[in-house]
Amino acid sequence: MPYENTSIKSRRRAGRRYTVLLCVVFAVVAGWSLFWKYAADRAAALIADWKTREASIGRVYDCGSQSIAGYPFRIEVTCAPVSAEFRNFTPPLDIKLPRILVAAQIYQPTLLISEFDGPVSVASPGKAPEFEATWRLGQSSVSGLPTAPERVSLVFDAPELDHLADGKREVWLKARHLELHGRRAAPSDDGKAGIETALRLEQASIPSVHPAAAEPLDAVIDTVLRGVKDFAPKPWKERLRELQAAGGRIEVTQARVAQGEILAVGAGTLTLNAGGRLDGQIRVTIAGLEQFLDKIGAKQMVQTSPALDKLAGALDRFAPGLGNAARQQLSENLGAGINALGEKATLEGKAAVSLPLRFDDGAMFLGPIPIGKTPALF
Repeated sequence: MPYENTSIKSRRRAGRRYTVLLCVVFAVVAGWSLFWKYAADRAAALIADWKTREASIGRVYDCGSQSIAGYPFRIEVTCAPVSAEFRNFTPPLDIKLPRILVAAQIYQPTLLISEFDGPVSVASPGKAPEFEATWRLGQSSVSGLPTAPERVSLVFDAPELDHLADGKREVWLKARHLELHGRRAAPSDDGKAGIETALRLEQASIPSVHPAAAEPLDAVIDTVLRGVKDFAPKPWKERLRELQAAGGRIEVTQARVAQGEILAVGAGTLTLNAGGRLDGQIRVTIAGLEQFLDKIGAKQMVQTSPALDKLAGALDRFAPGLGNAARQQLSENLGAGINALGEKATLEGKAAVSLPLRFDDGAMFLGPIPIGKTPALF
């Protein structure tokens, strides 16, 4: 009989332990649920405050319907459809897309991960879209406080950007993969703040830049924009104008472009003059120089160069016909001439030449040879 009493007491103690454990679990779940509900309500209030603050400075965001989910460990805010009106841009812009999902972990609220659906359209207020972008997968991440982000990233699989005009669609950019990253940079020795940017392109066709860029290429371009202080949404022209006004510069810390048999790497520093044109120099090493010159039409550019016109005129005054002969000879042997002027190098196992790519008021010179002109950036 004592044995039976001991057994009953043991079962009773075990039952009480299970009951206490269930109560503790229930209390934890209920407490966590209340905490998640508080965090969700707080997120909704922060979004409303942020929208009000943005609207006061000319950036108006609207959401057709908004929902909050993600229990128990995430806060997920879904907005569909989405519209953004940037009234402070010159000219103003309207941007629309079908849906955006923004998520944050409860224990890491300063890291926002977003996923958005295409297509996105860009238009002037009250007008038909001027640009339309599509992608297979589009994501972004923002680290830091909403008012002062520290790092921003955009990643797209199979992006395509089209220009729409007069009922026609023109492809401006198409790629297998695109990444754009930005983060605050440490101040330079002269005290200028900056933003580091990193661009990654895989099998990208960019005919809007130059016909030679229509053939797919891979690119890695890392820069530091000195004189840029924040990630606030603004047109690139406005941001670059601010950089120029602040006496800033564009530090190209790493650039690598590969297209077919052409491979080029480089680094250097560029500035913007008051007219928005590039000045400065990048030291480049190129493998496949002849193919590169053919693609950009360098021979034709040399033949019509104002500098060469002056030289040809001087030679013609010395001996009639000598200027045209010199022009033809230089055009036919342009690659060999540039190779002779540069330093021989080896680039990833390929024979290459290293020489400066110089920008003078937007005009580009490979060594002393003019190869084109970049447009004003603002």
